[in-house]
Amino acid sequence: MPWSFRSSTPTWLRMSSCSWEMTYNTNAQVPDSAGTATAYLCGVKANEGTVGVSAATERSRCNTTQGNEVTSILRWAKDAGKSVGIVTTTRVNHATPSAAYAHSADRDWYSDNEMPPEALSQGCKDIAYQLVHNIRDIDVIMGGGRKYMYPKNKTDVEYEIDEKARGTRLDGLDLVNIWKSFKPRHKHSHFIWNRTELLTLDPHNVDYLLGLFEPGDMEYELNRNNVTDPSLSEMVVVAIQILRKNPKGFFLLVEGGRIDHGHHEGKAKQALHEAVEMDRAIGQAGSMTSLEDTLTVVTADHSHVFTFGGYTPRGNSIFGLAPMLSDTDKKPFTAILYGNGPGYKVVGGERENVSMVDYAHNNYQAQSAVPLRHETHGGEDVAVFSKGPMAHLLHGVHEQNYIPHVMAYAACIGANLDHCTPASSAGSLAAGPLLLPLALFPLSILF
Repeated sequence: MPWSFRSSTPTWLRMSSCSWEMTYNTNAQVPDSAGTATAYLCGVKANEGTVGVSAATERSRCNTTQGNEVTSILRWAKDAGKSVGIVTTTRVNHATPSAAYAHSADRDWYSDNEMPPEALSQGCKDIAYQLVHNIRDIDVIMGGGRKYMYPKNKTDVEYEIDEKARGTRLDGLDLVNIWKSFKPRHKHSHFIWNRTELLTLDPHNVDYLLGLFEPGDMEYELNRNNVTDPSLSEMVVVAIQILRKNPKGFFLLVEGGRIDHGHHEGKAKQALHEAVEMDRAIGQAGSMTSLEDTLTVVTADHSHVFTFGGYTPRGNSIFGLAPMLSDTDKKPFTAILYGNGPGYKVVGGERENVSMVDYAHNNYQAQSAVPLRHETHGGEDVAVFSKGPMAHLLHGVHEQNYIPHVMAYAACIGANLDHCTPASSAGSLAAGPLLLPLALFPLSILF
């Protein structure tokens, strides 16, 4: 007999859980963010550098795309009548968010300006174009990436004299205006570009929101302009206020994407402060939702070659020095180091003496073992933390593409509905779960 979900949910259906996921791409031991995003959003492993397509699509080869597109859990949720949203600190057409709505043989095809002539002639569309056209009723989209939405050389609304901030599109399209034109006239659609506009919105009078706060990626949290740029947690709060109005629930993808960028640049302090802000966002989401009816998943798309060691004592700054000198070159070293990256420095034929530099600076590049312009990802398994209904299904070790199938199973959306009953969609739980609000928080790195 059907029974109320909120009042009678057994403990085993609303527990917290922790597991591990294997992050490799189909053609790479150490993955990139496009293939991993396709895995944990679309449920299919993919090649490095491709988004929203199966492994039959080869990177940068447009003519291998058609027929190999795969849909995401965002699409499954929207098709089931849920509200859906994307919040990121990167460009909204960057690797992670784009896997939710786009099908592209190359993650770098942000606008048609970045596409080769061959791909354009074969009919492939850039990712910004797909953001507006593929799923026209995404309820909330927030992040950076303004310049990819406007005609080439169009002056940016915020950085009027910065040529790098100008529009990039060769086709002359104004995708923001096109986005507006697709929305029903009786609905309240808002395009915003700064924090003040975001925080003065009345969520009850917002049906669709497009917020693009920077021409490219958003600023690091430590560098953020508190007047023009919202924090990740502020964006999440507004997103949930808008999405939760839907009685059928919602799916929200939140990415702290600049964690990854900080590590690639060897700037551990920037990366870790981004992680702290991501933690705030997760906390805000938790306070606005219920463990009884919301499955929240927090995970990483991959790791980094980032280490923390040196036998530092309790109370030592994480950005400080280890308590001993190297027993080989007799020089100090920081507790945080990278396996490779731009922090490799040789002075006078020897490793740089870090006590002679400001290693606590926001942009200090931690020393690395191998010199590279950009630090690389790591290939080890990463953690998956979950809470809410069906969280128990995320335990042990799984392939990364298992994650969206668990979330879809919990919400009775997508292709596998055999376990669902009429009572599920009627708002109570019988043999299977009812339509749940979902919140997916992919971090760029876990510690």
